[in-house]
Amino acid sequence: MEERAVRMVQEAADQAGESFGVVTRVTRQLGIGSESLRNRVRQAEIDGGQLGAMSVDAR
Repeated sequence: MEERAVRMVQEAADQAGESFGVVTRVTRQLGIGSESLRNRVRQAEIDGGQLGAMSVDAR
């Protein structure tokens, strides 16, 4: 479910052209915690090379 939620956030942000409010909207749809999903999305961005932090694999 977490992977699906991350994909939903990424797809919605791509479609909208911005990410503002996307996590909140997805968490309401799925009934999950927003901070947890934000952390998962951030980690997915790091792992995908979209952010300048160290990926889980690199650690």
